[in-house]
Amino acid sequence: MPRERRPAFGRISKRCAGWALAALLLLSGCSAGSGTDTLTVLGPWTGDEQAAFLRVLDGFTRDTGIPVRYQGTRAQNQVLRGDLQQGTPPDVAVLSNPAELAGYVRTGEVKPLDAVLGAEATEAYSPQWLKLQQLGGNAVYAVAVKADLKSIVWYTPETFTEPVPATWDELVATSQRLTAAGRRPWCLGMGAPPNSGFPGTDWIEDILLHRAGPQVYSSWAAGRLPWTDPAMVDAWRSWGELVLAPGAVRGGSTAALLTSFADAGRAMFADPPGCALEHLGSFAIGGYTAVQRPGGPPAPDRDFRFFPFPGSGGAGPSEVSADLAGMFRDTPAARRLMVYLAGEDGQRIRPSGGTTFSVHQRLVDQGVYRSDVTRRIATTLAKGSALCFDASDLMPSAMTSAFYQAVLEYLAHPDRLYTLLGHLDRVRRGIGREQWLDLPC
Repeated sequence: MPRERRPAFGRISKRCAGWALAALLLLSGCSAGSGTDTLTVLGPWTGDEQAAFLRVLDGFTRDTGIPVRYQGTRAQNQVLRGDLQQGTPPDVAVLSNPAELAGYVRTGEVKPLDAVLGAEATEAYSPQWLKLQQLGGNAVYAVAVKADLKSIVWYTPETFTEPVPATWDELVATSQRLTAAGRRPWCLGMGAPPNSGFPGTDWIEDILLHRAGPQVYSSWAAGRLPWTDPAMVDAWRSWGELVLAPGAVRGGSTAALLTSFADAGRAMFADPPGCALEHLGSFAIGGYTAVQRPGGPPAPDRDFRFFPFPGSGGAGPSEVSADLAGMFRDTPAARRLMVYLAGEDGQRIRPSGGTTFSVHQRLVDQGVYRSDVTRRIATTLAKGSALCFDASDLMPSAMTSAFYQAVLEYLAHPDRLYTLLGHLDRVRRGIGREQWLDLPC
């Protein structure tokens, strides 16, 4: 997700007291005179997502009496590095990039959790999620506090009445039929400062995964497959043939470069619709349900649904991503927070809003997800047997940044594809093997 730069904060160690801390008391749920030092948590969520996570932290404070101060910033990686350099890390930090968190494991700044979480670390999560939470090692170092399913295509059942495509060729044919009928098939927005381009990386990843298979995908995500490999060339060309075709994208590729990823899909609900389909992760639900229209906001099942990315249905693979919490200060209070974040109570609060998803297996059958759309997503995430983690999130940050930029340049200048892939491969070769995270599907 996009990240914005906000100033880092120092560690809060004073007891809750005085009017100067009024805002903090409201945010953390800390009551004056509690006599308990405040836990600090750094995370990627702002706005509505922050409000949802604050409900989790409020639940922790009610259960334990331990107040928590949360800092939400889209630039959590940069803020965390600054805090670590100053010697004032947060107690817990939530990162969207497993490779970044794995780097802190290698330097000893993230603490192991096996003794902290106990059986919860292994019994509540599927083997693939346990593998991710081990970050390539033999101990658990992270808790997945939120996950997203990426291998999906959204549509509105009222206006999209085509048969659901099950193969890439069927998807292309569907897109061509919509264009011939005078409709714009694809909603597409690349804007996500400072990480503009990430929706395009999701496209490339899904195409490679479902056309070349999980083994090729995993090899590429781990830095072993050259960007100039024929399978990679095919993935980029396939995407270009779909979204760069005349009339395929609302406003064309130039508009896609200038459109925020959060705004692109809103056109599906316009009258008349500005586009018919959107390839975006399950987090798109929050944007869809926020659309203002005369008949009320769109609702899942009734107003929007999804079909699996062609080739990912049934037993096929699905691309997923996650926000992972790591413990940077080993204190009794931080340990209690990690146990809460991993447990049923902490995992249940956010999904109850219907726009975020847990990978805790026991929550799927407890009525937490109240629509067919959300239940299908939650079941795939928690119990799916063929999950491949978002490749750009697994890559070292230098590779990820270059990937984002290449997507933008490709949409603007598709004739430069081989030059762009050559540059990406030079970046790959310049990164040491120890920086790559190898997590096979």
